[in-house]
Amino acid sequence: MKNELIFDIKNASYTYLDKYPALKNVNVQIKRSERIALLGANGSGKSTLLLLLAGLIFSKTGSVKFLDNILTEEKVSDEKFRSLFRSSVGIVFQNPDIQLFNSNVKDEILFGLLQLSLPEDEIGKRLENSLSIMAIGHLTDRHPQYLSTGEKKRVSIASVLAMEPDIILLDEPTAGLDPRTMRHFMDIVNVLSAEGTTIVTATQDIHIVPEIADRAIVLSEDKSIVKDDIVSEVLKDRELLERHNLIHSHIHMHQGRPHVHPHEHPDHHYSHAGQ
Repeated sequence: MKNELIFDIKNASYTYLDKYPALKNVNVQIKRSERIALLGANGSGKSTLLLLLAGLIFSKTGSVKFLDNILTEEKVSDEKFRSLFRSSVGIVFQNPDIQLFNSNVKDEILFGLLQLSLPEDEIGKRLENSLSIMAIGHLTDRHPQYLSTGEKKRVSIASVLAMEPDIILLDEPTAGLDPRTMRHFMDIVNVLSAEGTTIVTATQDIHIVPEIADRAIVLSEDKSIVKDDIVSEVLKDRELLERHNLIHSHIHMHQGRPHVHPHEHPDHHYSHAGQ
């Protein structure tokens, strides 16, 4: 049901190894069918927040609630709940090498599907559909280790799409994508959103935000949320974006006088995608 509250995070904090703060007193509510961008510099806590939402780590203080369930290690270990949660929430990691571990692309996509106890014909249908959506049908027999960065990212996304989750969490999804694949990816996000999928994207690339999100949450370098508003309001706050290292200013000389101009820097990782 649209506008249903699916995640309710209250005063959540997380510290790695009990001494490296990664999130501080985060409060966020996420409703079904929302498109949200998490913005912040490296080390601001975007990835940590996604991991909390994915039930892969658990808050040291406060709580993270999924529907009516507080996410704890014990809760996620419960077989019945785990099956529901893992089929509902999918995550695409920033580094695809973390996600890919099978001997070929086909088995990579089949791995998650085989955990769902689906009929064989449904598994085959989802496999072919995800391969087609990400245009990787020609890679089915290839070992992920020998794919380019962009190809690995497409396989990672396809493996999540095949699960048909209600909620998709994306960590720097355009890193490693060439311009054509980036465009294709954004189109897919919009199609999924139109179908009611909740999508939370962590990114530093503010150029893509207006296309893939309606709401933006800005995290500061001290690991806390400093802004949560509609995208247009966040992106027009140039001082906020510059202060939190999402844009920066250059000084140019005009007629012998210095002038400061803000500059945005899109993700240029696709130049290494090898596509």
